[in-house]
Amino acid sequence: MSESVRPAATEWSDDEVMLRDMVKRFAAKEVAPLVSKMDKEGKMDGSMLKQLFEAGFMGVEVEDKYGGGEMSFTQTCIVVEELSKVDASVSLVVDIHNTLNNRVVERWGTDSQKSKWLSQMATTSLSSFCLSEASSGSDAFALKTTAKQQGDHYVLNGSKMWISNAAEADVFILFATVDESLRHKGITAFILDAKQPGVHVGKKEDKLGIRASSTCEVRFDDVKVAKDAVLGSPGEGYRIAIQALNEGRIGAEAGMFLSMRDSQLLCSSFFSFSDQASDSLCLHGEQFGKPISEFQGLQFQVAEVCAELEAAKVLVYNAARLKDSGAPFVKEAAIAKLISSKTSEKVASKCVEWMGGVGFTTDYAVEKYFRDSKIGQIYEGTTNIHLQTIWKLIEKEYA
Repeated sequence: MSESVRPAATEWSDDEVMLRDMVKRFAAKEVAPLVSKMDKEGKMDGSMLKQLFEAGFMGVEVEDKYGGGEMSFTQTCIVVEELSKVDASVSLVVDIHNTLNNRVVERWGTDSQKSKWLSQMATTSLSSFCLSEASSGSDAFALKTTAKQQGDHYVLNGSKMWISNAAEADVFILFATVDESLRHKGITAFILDAKQPGVHVGKKEDKLGIRASSTCEVRFDDVKVAKDAVLGSPGEGYRIAIQALNEGRIGAEAGMFLSMRDSQLLCSSFFSFSDQASDSLCLHGEQFGKPISEFQGLQFQVAEVCAELEAAKVLVYNAARLKDSGAPFVKEAAIAKLISSKTSEKVASKCVEWMGGVGFTTDYAVEKYFRDSKIGQIYEGTTNIHLQTIWKLIEKEYA
């Protein structure tokens, strides 16, 4: 695609403006009052998931016939961004469900699988993406979970680590190998009921940030699934995961979530401070006989991070627009994840500094944003993984 026809990164349609306003109102009314409680308890409020489904945020791109909103990927990013300004945990739940799981079923599922599963996932049933294991983090496909064919069904055995949404999930999308000797060519994707016999969800991790979002170990002990539980074909799991991670995580875990690898645009999730930085500055305060806002040293710091936030936001939506237009976007998505995850942590840290001593207390939200921001450089592809991805694509372009 030539530069002259590249889609505009931040040119908003009327529908996108209306959606942003609607999500902003929802976040202020329904999410904001529960943020502190959910963070302290380390648990999603029981009413939150129901409200997210009822608001239509859990099936943004799903076809109307399955109960979804039939919108664009860019609109999914808008929903995630606006929710993240209030709570990263809530936005992460929406992000993973939409950009990974819904997309996998919609793209790789049969008509009967879509009718059964996608209609539930768009309207009532939360899902989890079960890929990572104790021995396969950044090398996400060195997995050990097995799927042995026995007659007309498969038997699943193994365990997954760091599985987001696991405590509340009704549906699991699981990656297992049907033949370890085939390495990545043996990996197969399955969709199954999270409550069926042999599936065991472990304790919820007590995390530094995004505490209301559940992250658990999930164990599979002789779990029987029919052949029609396979998404795509046996051995296509690697391809399915790669594509889901590249496309779906044009977002931050921004990626809040790729093959732990290529795209995490959902780092738009970390633009939390763009609406709150001015409050965080305590601009009405005085030091040395004049308002803090009159000190040029502080003015320049604020100007710098505002510029960096805007640049990161443009990178995120540039990748989203490219994805929607059908243009190549993997490099742009990796760059967006890399830059926005670093920027979010820097801005959060600065806000704590600007508030002084009170910024280091739990009385104000900035310390939570600081805790929440760190995960952006770890999940959905670590900083080094994205640097590697960018280098490989640059090397290919100039080879």
